[in-house]
Amino acid sequence: MDASADNPPHLADASKRIAQEALVIFENRMELLVLEIQEERERIMRAFWLSLAAAVFGLLAGVALSIAIAVVCWQWSPVAVLLILAALYAGIAGFLARQLAQLRRDWQSLPATLEELRKDRAWLEKGLN
Repeated sequence: MDASADNPPHLADASKRIAQEALVIFENRMELLVLEIQEERERIMRAFWLSLAAAVFGLLAGVALSIAIAVVCWQWSPVAVLLILAALYAGIAGFLARQLAQLRRDWQSLPATLEELRKDRAWLEKGLN
């Protein structure tokens, strides 16, 4: 009878420990999620400002270079100069569009949090089986 009387408190203690461990794991995962969201926000803002600055100065450089090339080569063939510049700019735009598509395809949001949640699920499945 003592053995059966010991089982309910032992089961209750084990349930409490499991619940406490689950809460600690949940708290850690939430802290990781918040940290990753902050890092992601900072990364996006930095990328935005760097992209904007690069676009502005690239545009200024492109305009200055275009004017210089047009002035130097205008006497030979104005149409050819403009077509060459247009083809050059179209090639650069295509290259940048491919780079952007690759960046969007390879983008992963919150990878560490998702990986930890997968590990937790595997641990729970292993413990329940």
